[in-house]
Amino acid sequence: MFENESEEKKNKQGFPGLDGNGKSSRPKFNIYWVYILIIAGILALNFFYKAPSAVQTNWHEVRYQMLSNGHIEKLVVIRNQGKVEVFIKEKNLSNYSTRLGDSSKPIGPHFHFTIGSIETFERQLDEAQVNVLQQDRIYPSYEERPNYFGEIVTWLLPILLLVGVWIFIFRRISKGAAGPGNIFSVGKSKAQLFDKENNNRIDFKDVAGLEEAKVEIMEIVDFLKNPKKYTELGGKIPKGVLLVGPPGTGKTLLAKAVAGEANVPFFSMSGSDFVEMFVGVGASRVRDLFKQAKEKAPCIVFIDEIDAVGRARGKNPNFSANDERENTLNQLLTEMDGFGSNQGVIILAATNRADILDRALLRAGRFDRQIHVELPDIKERQEIFGVHLKPLKLEVDLNVAFLAKQTPGFSGADIANVCNEAALIAARKNKTFIEKQDFLDAIDRIIGGLEKKNKIISLDEKKTIAYHEAGHATVSWLLEYANPLLKVTIIPRGKSLGAAWYLPEERQLTTTEQMLHEMSSALGGRASEELVFGKISTGALNDLERVTKQAYAMVAYYGMSSNLKNISFYDSSGQSEYAFGKPYSDKTAELIDQESKKLVEDAYDCAKDILVKNREGLTKLADLLLEREVIFSEDLEAIYGPRKSHTRAEELVKDIKETEKQLEAEEEKKTDQAIS
Repeated sequence: MFENESEEKKNKQGFPGLDGNGKSSRPKFNIYWVYILIIAGILALNFFYKAPSAVQTNWHEVRYQMLSNGHIEKLVVIRNQGKVEVFIKEKNLSNYSTRLGDSSKPIGPHFHFTIGSIETFERQLDEAQVNVLQQDRIYPSYEERPNYFGEIVTWLLPILLLVGVWIFIFRRISKGAAGPGNIFSVGKSKAQLFDKENNNRIDFKDVAGLEEAKVEIMEIVDFLKNPKKYTELGGKIPKGVLLVGPPGTGKTLLAKAVAGEANVPFFSMSGSDFVEMFVGVGASRVRDLFKQAKEKAPCIVFIDEIDAVGRARGKNPNFSANDERENTLNQLLTEMDGFGSNQGVIILAATNRADILDRALLRAGRFDRQIHVELPDIKERQEIFGVHLKPLKLEVDLNVAFLAKQTPGFSGADIANVCNEAALIAARKNKTFIEKQDFLDAIDRIIGGLEKKNKIISLDEKKTIAYHEAGHATVSWLLEYANPLLKVTIIPRGKSLGAAWYLPEERQLTTTEQMLHEMSSALGGRASEELVFGKISTGALNDLERVTKQAYAMVAYYGMSSNLKNISFYDSSGQSEYAFGKPYSDKTAELIDQESKKLVEDAYDCAKDILVKNREGLTKLADLLLEREVIFSEDLEAIYGPRKSHTRAEELVKDIKETEKQLEAEEEKKTDQAIS
């Protein structure tokens, strides 16, 4: 204790090598100093061993000026460099002062010139001194002068190269997980860490809709902020929360909002990040992830698309067990709820295929809660539109409730795409703001594809397409439970030659009559072709596919047939997805085929009967389509009269009007508050 106090006093009093805070003021050693010293030594060696400077000349000048006048004291031939150095007598240096400049010193050499070969130089020197007396002749001396700099570089360069490579490899090894692509870090976790210092934060206010999901998620966030509120009552926060829902509904966005709200470390990675070709790597990454999470606790670990690693064991579609994936799953199960303690580590995962997940992963203690993130309803779609329309330049009186009504079944990602497509369409038309029609065109573009007005279609084909689409429109308009028609077009879009847009009711339950009416509406095109032309075409492929699947679903899943009542062969768990056998006999399979066929035939006869009774209206509608190429619900109402709409559709319209009134009232309140 006393020694520490004395050291602190010395540090404060200016102990050598320490600053006032007790920290070392001496510069730390750096390996780059060694490199600098080596380079400086090589340059100094080159400087000190450099040959004295001499002026460049040639043999002609040496022979006819220096040698003939007797000014040369000696000649030195450097064999290994192929040059001759000329030394001028001291008394004659003044004759060359203009050439030599600062080099006009007694010590030479004063000039130098290159030679081709020594033998040729000796012969030329003898010829130049033929008339010179023997005692006055100049005889050259010979030297071997090594190039120290070149030899040093030749020796040191490979050594320096090897040392540099060794240092580089050593540093890569020592970095471990920090070095991307490092073979020694292959077993390290690839999770991205988000904390409160991150600037790109998303809060719950940035997530429109999903009110029920946000309530449960916000409870976890509240626990992380105020744990005492729950622990005083003996409660424990759920260890894991699984977000389940269709693609594009905002599961990952909800997780980002949790990261922004919780103010705790947030680890994010994908389920596929665990899977690797090397044996044992996935399990190693799981261990490293939870090790980092425990060090940062309390924290949240988010695993996106967990079905990549959490698929039920022994249910691989390749009919062979994937040991590496199953080992990774086993390690994940152990880390989530094993002998080890994970206090303060909350697992958040997302998937759109919960039916194929392993049962051990879904049990209480691992994922205590499953939060279903469903497709947004009309009110939630209106809120989502409000979020995505903020950065756009819109027309003044754009009705957001109308856009929400026009996009049933759209996810949050689809709505974001609609807004972006509308902006692109408006820019393509050189508009200064985005109008209502741009949004309608964007919705059509996403549902049906890009218009192909220049596609070559013969008159007979165009007439067939017109009657086909008119058949769909007629049957759907005259059947009570069919989806309300919005518009019909015979302009080719994508792969389809014509299309009909419907506004399906947002209902949670569907009756037998509703499904049969939808099937009849889908078969109206094929029935119209047979009725008018006496032959059928391949244009009904998509309709037949949907009707066949719906008929088999009614019989095998919903138990809606007369001979197979209240029996369902649907497997909601997904555990028998890859089973070889069927859960029913061949006789039952034959009965399912018969019942499905009967349902399709009844729906087709219903559609054909409606078209026969309304043949005149069908012809008017087809002619109108051939003339305009696009018709709307108002045109059908002019031909067939008001539609018998279901009460749910009327309620939907009332809800939309009430929502519009509420929005107007809220805007008026805001305006009044701003004025006051």
